Parts: sequence; structure tokens; C-alpha cells
Amino acid sequence: MDKLKFTELNLSSEILKAVADMGFEETTPIQSLAIPKMIEGVDLIGQAQTGTGKTAAFGIPILEKISPKEKKVQALIMCPTRELAIQVAEELKSLSKYKRGINIVPVYGGQPIVRQMAALHKGAHIVIGTPGRIIDHIERQTIKLDHVKTVVLDEADEMLDMGFRDDIELILKNLPPEKQTVFFSATMPREFLALTKKYQNNPVNIKVVHEKLTVPQTEQLYCEVREHQKVEALARCIDMADAKLSLVFCNTKRRVDEVTAQLQVRGYSADAIHGDMNQTQRDRVMDKFRNCKIEILVATDVAARGIDVDDVEAVFNFDIPQDIESYVHRIGRTGRAGRTGKAYSFVAGKDIYKIRDIQRYTKVTIKRMPVPSLADVENVRVSSFMEKLKETLKKNTFEKYITKIESLITDNITSVDVAAALFEMMLQVENPEKHEDIDMTVNSFERDFSRDRDSKKKFSKSKKNRHGIAKEAGMTRLFMSIGKSKKVRPGDFVGAIAGETGLSGDIVGSIDIFDKFSFVEVPNEYAQQIIDALNNSNIKGHKVAVEKAQGK
Repeated sequence: MDKLKFTELNLSSEILKAVADMGFEETTPIQSLAIPKMIEGVDLIGQAQTGTGKTAAFGIPILEKISPKEKKVQALIMCPTRELAIQVAEELKSLSKYKRGINIVPVYGGQPIVRQMAALHKGAHIVIGTPGRIIDHIERQTIKLDHVKTVVLDEADEMLDMGFRDDIELILKNLPPEKQTVFFSATMPREFLALTKKYQNNPVNIKVVHEKLTVPQTEQLYCEVREHQKVEALARCIDMADAKLSLVFCNTKRRVDEVTAQLQVRGYSADAIHGDMNQTQRDRVMDKFRNCKIEILVATDVAARGIDVDDVEAVFNFDIPQDIESYVHRIGRTGRAGRTGKAYSFVAGKDIYKIRDIQRYTKVTIKRMPVPSLADVENVRVSSFMEKLKETLKKNTFEKYITKIESLITDNITSVDVAAALFEMMLQVENPEKHEDIDMTVNSFERDFSRDRDSKKKFSKSKKNRHGIAKEAGMTRLFMSIGKSKKVRPGDFVGAIAGETGLSGDIVGSIDIFDKFSFVEVPNEYAQQIIDALNNSNIKGHKVAVEKAQGK
């Protein structure tokens, strides 16, 4: 079915703003079907599995109907486990961040009931919990159901399998007769259908089934990383994949722009496509991608819908998508026309649960892989260069250079020495400083977690790197996104700084120019002024991005 944009659902500006913050551009199928019906107030049976976006499907209509001034429980959501109750509560809190005065309280076993009683005493509008703990609070009269307008059973079949039927019925019997009942279940067992007949009034049935994964030619992998290490992990995996064309998916337009800029700064041939671009801009970028003028396209799900390129060899999920259908669509863009492909996903924190859901419902294995080390990346580059060298040797078109090489050979220098030196030179030319020297091993995570805050500060201060630390005291090292490939010289940087800021060129310290970027040292007190003045200015007719060099 066609997906709707959230702006097409007549939702409040507060919800739309929260949805945008969470990175949702359009609804999932279950949201398209459920949100309008729930807002109408009808009873609903939704057949949908984990990973379809059903929390927002019932959470958004509930939030839209809550009256914050009425300090009563107005919505009750039952979940089979404490983990799901916590997850639902967290998502509803994110969705309600701009709706002031709505109090959401999760209640479940394993947490001191006194703490929950205190939270409920402040006035809960929405209660989310497991049936047993909800009954416990009802008996203590810390939860009163006489003002409940909406009740949701989330993963109802799971609750029934766990033996909660009597508890569920006890709660449903104590609710006001005039209420909306919404039951979500992945399956429709007889016991569940009996429950709907007994407690629902002419319910509307909606059903969403996961799409089958039809990309057997695509190897699926995931890396566990911290959020701030994703860009470095992406860079290393891009180099390991060594793909002709690659797609990088992000959940938000802002993230697309950030990742594209980070890749460009590192010397990758990358461009962006997202919903804020007009059709002409999108067509221009897509034309460059199809014709291999750019190697990496960074996109949101919405913008990527028109991408139909057979030569995509790798897909990277920089962000894990909010629903399983999006994951299937993303990785289906590689491994086409009988070719093989690879799909990499970068998992930070609780994203690991999304990966497990994807594996469960698509019936495929997504292999865990460590983030490639710098040595791994170097080995791939060497192997790739060796293959190119073999092809050149086969062509036998290098005779004019033989006499020049022979002139270098002496008693102390062999032909192997000359070949090895040329090999090293070529690899240096091919490899601008793309990678940060970050220890991304599991052991490094454990070490960092075991340190206290002070030792972490000492650790970060003690790290040495070639580009992030100024050579002289009192100086800040600036990164400039332009280098030898644009024929810039030290005088160009000095002139730009003097011309744009009015400062004397004498203040500029050491300047290091690489192929695609440069580093310029300036006094600490003028660093921000220079960054602000030069950012997006022109040097030698080329726009330049400027920022403080990052320590590695």
C-alpha cells in the first residue's frame, strides 16, 4: 500500500514536530491504516508484528486525545513484558515532548511498587504496564479506571500465551462501558478472537504482513559501534567493500547532510539526496550517481524511492530504519540482476533489538562483524592495487618507461626495490587521510566503561595524533576542505584569512597541504573568528569548509 506522510493525517503541530525530531518522514503501513481509525474513535483489531511501527500507530491518537488538565488515567496500555512496557513508554514520551503536561507512567514487576505509587500519585494520564502489576495497583487504588477512554492490548497473543487471560479480563471488566478498545496481535488464535467478540463493539480489522525478503544474493552484516564512532566505522567499511557504487541510508534529512559532509571531508566521492531538495537538484545528483561521477549516494528512505541502479554493490544502514519494510527495501537495492551485494548496518545501543526483530521476521541471518581495523583496510587497498597492477602487466603498454626504470638500477638498488618504492608512492597518492586512529574493539568499550570520569578525561587528553594537535602552544589547528588537487599554496590560505577577517597574515602558523584537504594553525583567540569568516568562502574559486581539526 502507499505510505502517507504524517502531514497528511491532520495531526497537531506538536506531534508533527516530535515526529520530525524522531526522524520519521512518512508513516508505516500500520500507521497509515490505524491512526485515522483510532482518531475516529472506533474499536480496532490490528494484525501487525514487532517492527511495523505499531507503537506510534496507537500512541499518536492516544496523545492527541489526552486532556492534560484532567489529572486522571485516560488511557491504559497493556504489554506482555516489562521490556516492552518500558519501550512503549519511552516512545510515547518522545512523541509527547512538545505536548506539555502529559504524564506517562510505566508500571511493571521487578521495580519497587512504592516508586510507581509515587509517580501515579502525581497524576498519570497514560499508564503502560503488565497485567499483573496493573491489577496490583487497581487493588491498592493507586490506579483508578473510571475515566479511561482508550485501552490498548499490545501483543495480545503473547499475553494470552503467557497465561494473562484472566488478568486481562479482570481489567477489561473494570473499565467504563463507553471506551475505545484497540487490540494488536501478530497472530489471530481462537482465544484472542473470543476476547475481541466479548469486549469489542463492531471492531474494524486492519492487517499488515511483513514483506518477504527476496535478496538471497546479498550478504547481510552488522557492526556494533558507539554513536560517535559511526562515521569512522562507515569509512572503514566503505574501503573494505571497495564497491563501484554504494548507498548510505540515514533516517533524517539533517543526518544525510551531516554524513555527506563528513564523507566529503575525508576525500570520498559522495553526494546527498533528500526531501528538502527540489526535483531538478535530485535529478542532477541521480544523474551523477548513475554515470559513476559520484561513488557514494547518501539518502533518506523517501528520497531513495526512485533509485533504480543495477550496479549498486553495497548498502550501508548508517541508521537502523524504524520498520522492517524499510530495511527490506533498502538492502533490496543491491545484489540485483544476478549480481552479489553486501548490506552493512551500524548498530548503536538499543538498535540491537531492531536487528533481532529484523532477523526474526525476515528469516535471515545478519552476521555480526567487527569494525575493520586500519590494518584490514590497508590490506584491502594493497590487494586492490595488486589486481590493477596485474591488469596493467597483461596489457603490456609500459615499454616506454622501461629504460627510465633501468637507469635507476645500480649495485645497491634492484628492480624489486624500485617497484616497491613506486608501490608505496602510489598507495600514498590513492589514500588521503580518510581514517581516524580510533580503537573500535570490544576490549576498548570495556576499558572505557570501567574508567571513571576523571580517568576518561586524562585518557582523552593523553592521546596523540598527527592532525588534531597544533605544533605550537597557544595555536589551534584548523581543517580546510581544499588541498593540492585544487592547486592551492600556503599563500592562498594566508591571503584568504587576511582578506576575510582583516587580521594580519603574520598570525598564521604552520600550514600542511595534502591532496584534498589542508591544516592551518592560527592563534587560539582568533580561531572561531577565522572559522566563521572562511566557512563557505572561496579559495582559488572553490568553496571551502573550515572546522577545528579533530583529535583522533
